[in-house]
Amino acid sequence: MPYTYWSVEGGNADLIDGGMIEESLVSIYVNGQELATIMCSPLEQEALALGFLYNEHVVDSIDEVGVVKANVARSVVDVLLKRADFAPPRRMILTSGCGGGVTFQYLADTHPALETDFATTPDIIFKRMRDMQGAAVLYNKVRGVHTAILADVHQMLVSAEDVGRHNAIDKVTGKALQQGIATHDCILMSSGRISSEMLQKARRMGVPLVASRTAPTSVAVQLAQAWNICIVGYVRRGSLRVYTHPQRLGLPVVERIEQVIDI
Repeated sequence: MPYTYWSVEGGNADLIDGGMIEESLVSIYVNGQELATIMCSPLEQEALALGFLYNEHVVDSIDEVGVVKANVARSVVDVLLKRADFAPPRRMILTSGCGGGVTFQYLADTHPALETDFATTPDIIFKRMRDMQGAAVLYNKVRGVHTAILADVHQMLVSAEDVGRHNAIDKVTGKALQQGIATHDCILMSSGRISSEMLQKARRMGVPLVASRTAPTSVAVQLAQAWNICIVGYVRRGSLRVYTHPQRLGLPVVERIEQVIDI
């Protein structure tokens, strides 16, 4: 949204007609029952709702969804499933994600390890990171927003931006569902910290490689080790850090991965 602010640099003060990122609440209703209220950027709320439902195991495919519709104020998204047997989970977990993240999944819940021979190269990661930077339209205008993309080794497939990094991933998931894009064996990239709930979303999507410009948390690394997911952090021009399953980037497996790769 438009906003005028003072910019002070080198002893000079200038009045700038710029902007700032919007933040609002959106409530997701499923079959008329409230599931969650999420703090988010007020755009692409339908994709956010779909991705959230998929990543939280409420639906397993877009075929289970009949209607997804936001109200006029875009403060509520109504989702009508093709089945009537929906009961909202009783317990929510507040996550470490910015923007008020919510999950119904428990860290103690286990998922089988991904079974895939997916592998790529550091050069592909650098190329997809450049794609993500190019997709950061809101960030380039006003800052204060996260970007996420789903990609394969050839190209970026979908992108999304949101004040919450977990929301951006849910939006990416929702867009993939809307467009019929399979997420298995894809690359998930985020501008924000890789936390445990983000790894759970990646595992739900069948993504074997998650990359970010910043760091993963310790629990995210533990989950990635167990689920055969490669975590790549601190992706910069010509360098990156590989925390888990380095074989997916053509590197040897060692007991402890604490290395920076300079290309």
